[in-house]
Amino acid sequence: MQILHSKIYGEEKSGTPLLVFHGLFGMLDNWASFGKEFGEYFPTHLIDLRNHGKSFHSEEMTHDDLAHDISHYMEHHGIEKANLLGHSLGGKAVMQFAVKYPPKVEKLIVVDIAPKAYPPHHQGILKALESVDFEKITTRQEAEEILQQYIPEKSVIQFLAKNLYWKDDKKLGWRFNLKTLSEKYSQFVSNAIKFGVFTGKTLFISGAKSQYILPQDEFLIKQQFPNSSVVTVENAGHWVQAENPKDFNEAVKDFIFETPLV
Repeated sequence: MQILHSKIYGEEKSGTPLLVFHGLFGMLDNWASFGKEFGEYFPTHLIDLRNHGKSFHSEEMTHDDLAHDISHYMEHHGIEKANLLGHSLGGKAVMQFAVKYPPKVEKLIVVDIAPKAYPPHHQGILKALESVDFEKITTRQEAEEILQQYIPEKSVIQFLAKNLYWKDDKKLGWRFNLKTLSEKYSQFVSNAIKFGVFTGKTLFISGAKSQYILPQDEFLIKQQFPNSSVVTVENAGHWVQAENPKDFNEAVKDFIFETPLV
């Protein structure tokens, strides 16, 4: 049984642990400042999803697979119950886990994603990533220049370039498993999470500039997460936690502690 890679802040603290899962093409390092801040209150686990970061690579990539990985992780670390937070693909993972293993979830936080199926919308990014030929390039700058031919947003290029690393053979490579993420894309993006109900307290956080959670999604959300509310963070798009970290962190604290911290 393979266990997801993680970095734990505040391991010595008491209280219900918070498990944090990044989105597609992300890694736990994207959440480092969040982990340091929340590790002051309780154990905060930043976790690489399978086929991402330093976690294991696999040819399987369904929502059920991601939910099983979370269950195995909790068993491995002796965690009976946790607060779970997931962004985008990580949000799909924690939703599937919550409806499958409700007794293991104290509170659930889902960031800028709904439990619905989404039409394919990463084709440009996948094409850009697949165009980087590591047999022909020798620097990170060369990789970024190739990405620029396909991706206009500098912030997206920087986000993806964080996944570049030097392999043992002195060649650059991607930390994520591009082959599986490309081949199995429809399994985790173009599929809704399986039906089930989690009646525990749930917070959906959306970015005001994002279209991932729409007003008409609220009915679907309430069907599976009846004890849920949706909070919109202003001045933020899909990467809510990076674009407005102050308001995002406050929303998470208010929800976990139920009363704002003084």
